[in-house]
Amino acid sequence: MKVAVGSRNPVKIRATENVLKNFYKDIQVYGVDVDSGVPSQPLGLDQTIKGAVNRAKNAHSRDVDLSVGIESGLMETPSSITGYIDLQWCAIFDGNRVTLGVSSGFEYPPGVIEEVLKGREVGDVMDEVTGISNLGEKTGAVSHLTHGLLDRVGNTEQCVLMAMVPRLNESVYFGD
Repeated sequence: MKVAVGSRNPVKIRATENVLKNFYKDIQVYGVDVDSGVPSQPLGLDQTIKGAVNRAKNAHSRDVDLSVGIESGLMETPSSITGYIDLQWCAIFDGNRVTLGVSSGFEYPPGVIEEVLKGREVGDVMDEVTGISNLGEKTGAVSHLTHGLLDRVGNTEQCVLMAMVPRLNESVYFGD
């Protein structure tokens, strides 16, 4: 089984492999550079899901069985401290169908959201806050904010697994 992830981010590749190796034998997972077709800092459900789907479809080729797109974005959220919750969406494409899944969400500190709303990317702001360069390709902001109880790989695994739910239960989802 060959799986292309629409990103070179090692966290997204590792999370995809960690989940899919539970279901497929002889799996090869690798990253490819693709265009998400959305801003580098997606805002809202539409942009974030579109980015995940575009990444999955743009990573697909005749050489792969599945392609995976993962996109993090900020969703407007009533009653939250900042008005936004970060969610990661995963799209899995087999050349025919797209299935979607989402991770658990969390809220960034108000100062981070203020900077993002001025046009900066969450990753750049969190690198400054933590003093860790390329935090999003390492443990991630979620690890920093949860004091290490959940890292970005684990958070990303959640959305990949949730996108697999229809594929693991094809008869009840698709009647196949």
